[in-house]
Amino acid sequence: MIINKIIKLKNKKYKIIFFDNEIITYDDVIIKNNILYKKNISDELYKKIIEDTKYYDIYNKVLKYIARKKRCEFEIRNYIDKLINDQKIKEQIIEKLKEINLINDYDFANSYINDRLYLSKDGLNKIKVDLLKLRIDNSIIDELIRNCDIPNEKLEKLIIKKINSNKKYSNSFLQQKTINDFINLGYNKEDIVSILDRISIDDKNALNREYYVLYNKYKNKYSNNELNNVIIKKLLNKGFSYEKIRNIIKETEDY
Repeated sequence: MIINKIIKLKNKKYKIIFFDNEIITYDDVIIKNNILYKKNISDELYKKIIEDTKYYDIYNKVLKYIARKKRCEFEIRNYIDKLINDQKIKEQIIEKLKEINLINDYDFANSYINDRLYLSKDGLNKIKVDLLKLRIDNSIIDELIRNCDIPNEKLEKLIIKKINSNKKYSNSFLQQKTINDFINLGYNKEDIVSILDRISIDDKNALNREYYVLYNKYKNKYSNNELNNVIIKKLLNKGFSYEKIRNIIKETEDY
């Protein structure tokens, strides 16, 4: 096939003009196939130029995809699948990216764990589940987590913040809610309970508030003894201790 002209374009691209068609390709294709000064090429070389151009079309899109955010192999494979069905080109790109260390699941997982630990509320158990969903090898995850030094101060600060923002609950209810919430965030129950054991939760204001809400709601429906029994039952269901409930009732009666 006769090449009429090769024109250099912007962004490292070239236009190859033939008698009845043209190809927009890349400088890598030009150099790789040594065609800058050729006037005539074979049909096989023409097909190779087409194939190489297709490769670099996808390869450059993948580079832009990676540039926006660090990616694991699973994400990159999924992205390429959306661009092209050619398995050969896909594997060539994956191999090239591994060769130049743009696919490295160990480095990806290490960065992912650190980012999630210090930029989110998540614990290691939740992070591990999410990494497994990204098809990171379990041995990589276990090694990184085993060597991961997580300061307990983070969990303690999160628990204290949780408690301070939920003062409407009883001590026992708030403790159980805190345990459940932080297990869901990926923390170990033993670590959560250990911190809760060191934290004093004062639910007196919550008990006072709940008591007077119930008292005002039922005071015209029951006699004093019946009213107290109803209030005690409902406050027990909310997790308040019997002793604290009796104390507030006694304080109210004395007053």
